[in-house]
Amino acid sequence: MKKRKITALLMSLVMVCSLTACGGKDTTTTQPEPAPAPAPADNAATQDTAKQDTAEPAASGDAAQAADITLWTYPVGSWGDAATVDDMIANFNAAYPDIHVTVEYLDYTNGDDQINTAIEGNQAPDIVLEGPERLVANWGARGLMVDLADLWTDDAKAAIYDSVENACKSSDGVFYEYPLCMTAHTMAINRDIFEAAGALQYLDEEKGTWTTENFQKAVQAVYDNGQQNVGAVYCSGQGGDQGTRALINNLYGGTFTNPEHTEYTANSPENIKALELLKSMDGINFDASIAGGDEVNMFCNGTFAMAFCWNATQEKNNQEQGNINFDVLPMAFPSENGEPQLCGGIWGFGIFDNGDAAKIAASKTFIDFMANDPTQAPLSVQASNFWPVKDLGNIYDGDDLMSEYAKFIPYMGDYYQVVGGWAEARTAWWNMLQQIGSGTDVSTAVEEFVTTANTAAAK
Repeated sequence: MKKRKITALLMSLVMVCSLTACGGKDTTTTQPEPAPAPAPADNAATQDTAKQDTAEPAASGDAAQAADITLWTYPVGSWGDAATVDDMIANFNAAYPDIHVTVEYLDYTNGDDQINTAIEGNQAPDIVLEGPERLVANWGARGLMVDLADLWTDDAKAAIYDSVENACKSSDGVFYEYPLCMTAHTMAINRDIFEAAGALQYLDEEKGTWTTENFQKAVQAVYDNGQQNVGAVYCSGQGGDQGTRALINNLYGGTFTNPEHTEYTANSPENIKALELLKSMDGINFDASIAGGDEVNMFCNGTFAMAFCWNATQEKNNQEQGNINFDVLPMAFPSENGEPQLCGGIWGFGIFDNGDAAKIAASKTFIDFMANDPTQAPLSVQASNFWPVKDLGNIYDGDDLMSEYAKFIPYMGDYYQVVGGWAEARTAWWNMLQQIGSGTDVSTAVEEFVTTANTAAAK
């Protein structure tokens, strides 16, 4: 598989300086964010210097901290792999032998239902590993989570990127998440198919970018070469919806929310134009039978020539499982000027308030160890297959795949997934795409989406 190396210096600069959009102050809209830092409209504001992590190493535990706690983790890289997590818990127990951690592994198909059922039965887990859209905008906003302000020490705030910090707290400043890792979501193409169709001329392989005009030309070339299913606007559910949002917002510079994250703006003329374009393109189909995970599988088996639900973890996992026998070329989403705004992701820990002070204290100790211990923190991030939310050095030195994907971090746009009514908006989004795919007028469907989403946001 062809991989273009990025020097360790560039990797370090990307990690330290380039977090332009993760939601928070002075955010810009890209295709509204799913992750990190707020950036000015030109996406040029980057952090100039690395913040040094001065947090004290976790102290070894004692019997006074004894507790049995539960960790429920979504499949964030190898945090969904029992063997990997067992090794990390063994490291934790070497320092804190009296805190016993039981793990439940969730997926993105049923995980939310499992947690909601547990909440209703007063059996919520102690710790959850996920992102701000769940920990902050959903469960935190409902008053179900513990305020983690004591983990957000001055040292922590000095070390963690400002944009990430902003995404981890509610609009009234309550910290419901302590972050671990982040990424920029991309799309990907089957380079072999594009090369055979003469479509590589329409993209910049080195930068991984292309314009909206050249995206159209490339898709048409692949379609004309016999690939009937070039790509799909998947919409059977919310899984992987960051990909469809990014695609639609980037094509003509539309937005998903306003900069303040108080109102949904997906009914902009730019987004309507983007949806109409996709609906008209040969080789791009609105498919109500699949969600993001299905699209990934169909891309890996050659059914599709491109995937919109993609990131470094998708490639790493599918390569390791032997699911890919072609050259994957990761790409940013197409935009009119070739300067994309990518959705990002932030993942970290939150604690459900189950009314047990001892378990809450033990849970905070666990989080502090996993995210701040000088030896463990790099291992915890590496297990995610994503990047640190603070400067941990070049933890992927020598990893060509992770170095290749590092070039997309500077394109990260606004992290908007903390707007109110997020859960309802996600459902309304794929319902809207289904309506458009079945023939509903684009403007009508989009207005219905915005009405539904903003009604939920106002509650």
